[in-house]
Amino acid sequence: MHKVSRSEGLHHQRKGIRLMLIIGIDISKSKLHSALLIDPQKPKVRSKAVANNPTGFRALREWACRQFKSQARELHFVMEATGVYHEAAALFLHDAGCKVSVVNPLQVKRFAESRGTRTKTDKHDPVILALYGQERQPAAWVPPSAEVRELKALLARLAAIETDIRRELNRREKAEVASAPAEVLTSLDNALAFLNKEKARLTRKINGHLDQHPHLREERDILATVPGIGEKLSLYFVSLFHLKTFCKASQAAAFLGLVPVEHHSGTSVSKRPRLSKAGDARFRATLYMPAIVATKCNPDVRALYQRLLAAGKSKMAAIGAAMRKLVHIAFGVFKNHTPYRPQNA
Repeated sequence: MHKVSRSEGLHHQRKGIRLMLIIGIDISKSKLHSALLIDPQKPKVRSKAVANNPTGFRALREWACRQFKSQARELHFVMEATGVYHEAAALFLHDAGCKVSVVNPLQVKRFAESRGTRTKTDKHDPVILALYGQERQPAAWVPPSAEVRELKALLARLAAIETDIRRELNRREKAEVASAPAEVLTSLDNALAFLNKEKARLTRKINGHLDQHPHLREERDILATVPGIGEKLSLYFVSLFHLKTFCKASQAAAFLGLVPVEHHSGTSVSKRPRLSKAGDARFRATLYMPAIVATKCNPDVRALYQRLLAAGKSKMAAIGAAMRKLVHIAFGVFKNHTPYRPQNA
């Protein structure tokens, strides 16, 4: 085993106080590449690669504990939010007593650029994450409850089925126009029948899940009091607000990529503000049509939309602001647990 040098020991233990060990983890579908930070100035790390499965998670935790004879509570793992591939590792390490931070990939990218780093490899990325954790000290990740995780999974599957239905409908329309053989149309009809049956089954499953967890149904119903937010979008908001910890509405809007980004430089460069689009593109797509509906039926969104158009803003900019306003309203209703009350009645 590697012998701990005096400098390394001082880095992790001063005046008898043990410091947290920072471990960056770069996550892929099959592997976890980690870097335990020893000296941030050089930087000096110890690396470990394990499989992205429970056996690998256990091996990673045990390896990190052995390095300085540390306890699980003295380990701080920093990883990016990478679709669904990080979730199992984050949950395992959290349940094992470690501190886990799940950070925004864009913020880590900007951090790396600020250090003049543009290299992106499996070996280098966890080092950047460890340095980011050491310098920024990101907040601990708190896992959502089991019922919220199940709701998220059901909603994701329902969204996928609905996407498949739209694709098959488009294919059937094209097949009719092209005078496709009857067997092709029959195949498409069979596929659509199965998908619609599965959509109905998942919808029943979601309703049954809400019956088993009345607090989720109550939150869904309160969000549905907002004009423009129907039962479907309200469930997505319930899932979002439970899965992510937002202190204020502007954080939720920023997470979804709905904050305007300005581009001005001197007197020669002046571009129109645009949405950052740094967050979940699927959620933004789900929010688009409800926001348009809200510009007609929601007094607060309608007032903002009309004011921006009167000020000369483009229609798309005004719709983006309407989407952002709808998120702010939804956050307020969810946070205060009270039905919607318009300010511009």
